[in-house]
Amino acid sequence: MKTNTLAIQRRNWLILLLILLVTFIPFLGETVFNTKGEPREAIVALSMLQSGDWILPVSYGADIPYKPPFLAWCIAAFSALFGGHVTEFTSRLPSALACVAMVMAGFSLYTRESRGHGSGAVAVAAAFITFTAFEVHRAAYACRVDMLLTAFIVCSIYTLYRYYRFGRRPGWLLFSVLLMSCGVLTKGPVGMILPCLVIGVFRLTEGERFWPAFLSMAAIGAASLILPALWYIAAYNRGGRQFLDLAMEENFGRFLGKMSYSSHANPVWYNFLTLIAGYLPYTLLLLLTLFSLRRRNPATGRIPFLEWLKRQWRNFLSMRPISRMSLLAASLIFLFYCFPESKRSVYLLPVYPFLAYFIALYVRRMVAVGPRMVKLYCAIIAFLAMAAPVLFAVIRFGALDGVGGGSLQRSVSGLMSVDVGVVGVLMLALSFGAGLSLVVSLFRESARNCFAWSVGTVVLIYWSFSAVYQPGVLNPKSDLPVARDIACMVPPSAGIYTLVDDSMLRYYTINFYLGDRLRRFDAELPTEGYLIVGRDDASGLMAPYLDAYRFELMRAFGHKGCDVRQPIDLYRFTLKK
Repeated sequence: MKTNTLAIQRRNWLILLLILLVTFIPFLGETVFNTKGEPREAIVALSMLQSGDWILPVSYGADIPYKPPFLAWCIAAFSALFGGHVTEFTSRLPSALACVAMVMAGFSLYTRESRGHGSGAVAVAAAFITFTAFEVHRAAYACRVDMLLTAFIVCSIYTLYRYYRFGRRPGWLLFSVLLMSCGVLTKGPVGMILPCLVIGVFRLTEGERFWPAFLSMAAIGAASLILPALWYIAAYNRGGRQFLDLAMEENFGRFLGKMSYSSHANPVWYNFLTLIAGYLPYTLLLLLTLFSLRRRNPATGRIPFLEWLKRQWRNFLSMRPISRMSLLAASLIFLFYCFPESKRSVYLLPVYPFLAYFIALYVRRMVAVGPRMVKLYCAIIAFLAMAAPVLFAVIRFGALDGVGGGSLQRSVSGLMSVDVGVVGVLMLALSFGAGLSLVVSLFRESARNCFAWSVGTVVLIYWSFSAVYQPGVLNPKSDLPVARDIACMVPPSAGIYTLVDDSMLRYYTINFYLGDRLRRFDAELPTEGYLIVGRDDASGLMAPYLDAYRFELMRAFGHKGCDVRQPIDLYRFTLKK
């Protein structure tokens, strides 16, 4: 019996791995860069390969990186393996693989903890819920540090938990220290602080004394700073005061709300809203099934608040260790990110794997006490799976051409012209077929089986989204066509410069596709060259230089830049004699 159970778990492990790889790897390069965040990270790796400087590479002529280099190291390494060119695929590959590794690690841990408790299905459900949550899926497709940092934080929590729960083997401890070191090298000390905080509090709930637990976690945290310290020292020797000021501002000024520029300042309720939105479509399921929860019997009377609080604390301490650790991780990480003034939805990504475990437990209960609401949710998913391909077909036949304006019409035009191909048609057909099969199962299967099929349907929706819908909607927003035109118009030996009204903003997308050729006009004041400037800002930004320079308009691009959010113009300039 035990051998059969292990065989099933290995089969589930392999199936999950295959689904994750198909979900995240094949379509990474289908969508070109269309926001400033992704090319800004990719350019660092590009400058590493071009200059050979893997410590503190300079891009855009004088910019040093805002974050530690681990993501750039990964991008540069993958790019070297794939022909030496930094592409959208190689830039996003670290995030995708990080997500795959995080989900597989969580699945392995929760599967092990389910042995003897009959909750193996919960581990499977938690894994699927994690990577099909919208925020997680989006981060896994982005060339940003957030998914990589999340994987290091979450996996280091998993390994520290294994260390303290299963025999305190040194291998798990060393592995957790290495993971936290990588987390610090990805985005600073937070990669060490959160795992140590979560496991330290968990150890206290296990009955350990405060000072032994605190000192040992402090030692583990200090050990994880040794490798990052080597890079910080080398980077300081290279960048000096400029690097030190930037590192202090990004790591401590951001948390304390003392940055020199506005950085995603949001109120506390912002975190609640982004978590609700980020967990779509499962927040819809939670809202629908809330009506099926049984209310407390009023005949029992009200319990004094203090007594109720003591009862909840006893219930918390009596939870299974894996449940208690997961609840602590979700709560403490969420609370931690409520304090900084700077708040973004991606900061909460480490919460998602732990919250997915409780959503899986909640669904297991709801399929028993509220099957109708579960099936209603499944019906909505089935409708979306069938409606999206139908709407896409309507758009392709031109039925919506000319409807609306601005970004809506640009999205419609992009979907009309996107190259679908055989794979895209297959993805659309699978999405529609899965939705249709889910409708049939609603009349034949239990709520439990319907929910399982709905999760698979969500996966297929994401496949078609990544292969067809996302490239069609987002590619027209990219500055790639502008970069190609500029490359054709400007001789390879000529300098290309930019003027922007924001000291923190750059033409990152154009710079990436031009191979990091752009430089700041106001910083270098060259004698001749070509100037890229936003049309709305051109008169104001160029006015101080009209006495010394002669500007000739070469091309007025009708495209609205994805970085500066205004039409882009290209000028040729020379210094007046």
